[in-house]
Amino acid sequence: MKAFHLIISGLMLSLATTVSAEEAAAASEPTQLTAMDLISKGGLVMYPLAGISMFTLILIFLYFLTIRRNAVVSDRFMNSAEALIRKHDYLGLVAQCQRENKSIARVAEKTLDFMTKNSGVSFNEVREVAEAEGSRQAGILTQRISYLSDIGAIAPMIGLLGTVIGMIKSFMEIGQGNFEGVKQMELGGGIAEALITTASGLVIGITALIFYSIFRGRVQKYISELEAAATHLMALLAAQYNRRGGATPRQSYADQTLEDDYTMPVRRTAAVRGDVPSPIEEQRPDVQGI
Repeated sequence: MKAFHLIISGLMLSLATTVSAEEAAAASEPTQLTAMDLISKGGLVMYPLAGISMFTLILIFLYFLTIRRNAVVSDRFMNSAEALIRKHDYLGLVAQCQRENKSIARVAEKTLDFMTKNSGVSFNEVREVAEAEGSRQAGILTQRISYLSDIGAIAPMIGLLGTVIGMIKSFMEIGQGNFEGVKQMELGGGIAEALITTASGLVIGITALIFYSIFRGRVQKYISELEAAATHLMALLAAQYNRRGGATPRQSYADQTLEDDYTMPVRRTAAVRGDVPSPIEEQRPDVQGI
C-alpha cells in the first residue's frame, strides 16, 4: 500500500509540475495587440495621432494623383500655344488657357491678357508679368507638399507629449503607495503604455518625411520644366516684338483695318502737287476764262 501511495503521489506531483510549466509558458508568451488596444493603452493622445495618420494617408494619395507632369506642363498645350502665337491669335490662346488646368496655362493666360489689354506696354513689362505668375505657380506647388513636412515635425512632438503625460500618471500612482512589489510593476507597465504614443508619433512622422522628400524631388523637376516652357513662350513673343520694332503685337485680323481699305481719297491741291493740277480740284487755273 505504501508503494501504491508513493506512485500516486509521484504522478500527482509530475502533473502539477507540468501544469505549472504550461501556465508559466502561456504567461511568458507575448500577447497580440490590435490597433484599438494600442489606442486604448496610449491614452487620449492617441486619438489626435490617429486623425493625423489618416490625414497623412489622404494627402499622399492626392499628391500621387495631382502632382504629375501633365498637371504642370504638357507637350500638347505647348504645341498648340506655339501655333497660336505664331498666327498672332492671342485671344484664342487666352481662351484655351482658361479651359486648361495647368500651371503653364496660368502663366500664359496672365501674360497674354496683360499684353492684349495694354497695347502700349513694352516687352520688359510683359516679361515681368510672366515671371511673377511663374513664381506664384512654383510657390503653389511647393506650398502644397509642405503639409507633409509639417506633419513630420508635429507628430513626434504629440507622441512625446503623450509619453510625458503617461509618465506623470505612473509616478503619481507610485507616490500614493509604497515603492515595493506590485507598485514597481505598475510603474513599468505605465512606462510601456506611455512609450506607445512616442512610437506612434515617430512612425507617422518618418512616413510623412519620406513621402515629402519624394514629392519635393518631383516638384523641383516640374518647376524646372515650367520655367523652360515659360521661357520658350517669352522667346516667341520677343521675336514678334522685334518684328514690330518694339511695338506691342496685334491680332492677325487687326493688321488690316477697314480704314485702310475704304478711306475716301484726299483732295490734293496744286500747291501740294506742284505744277500739275488735280482733276477734281474746284478751281483750275488752266480752264479759267473758257
